[in-house]
Amino acid sequence: MVALVALAVAADTVDASRKVGSTKPSPADQQVVFCNMTQEGLQACKPSVTKPDPVDPPALACCQALGRADLKCLCSYKNSFVLPSLGIDPDLAMALPQKCNLPSLPQC
Repeated sequence: MVALVALAVAADTVDASRKVGSTKPSPADQQVVFCNMTQEGLQACKPSVTKPDPVDPPALACCQALGRADLKCLCSYKNSFVLPSLGIDPDLAMALPQKCNLPSLPQC
């Protein structure tokens, strides 16, 4: 659930931290953070939330990123129309916290 939302938003995120006049951004400038997940964390989870052949169990990097994420923030995007348009299955995303042995949010 959490990764699902984050992946969709990250795919459409523009690097707002790039400095004006800079020709080559530093690695820190390229880091996108969404609900406390980095771009790398979001990408690590994407194979587990896309059909037709989702990766199960999720990668360790995905679970680690999900463990640092703001789950309440990510939950607020669970019904987004953007997610299916990016090939992310909401049901697969909702299952990630449990598959990563993380507490799920009952109000989500």
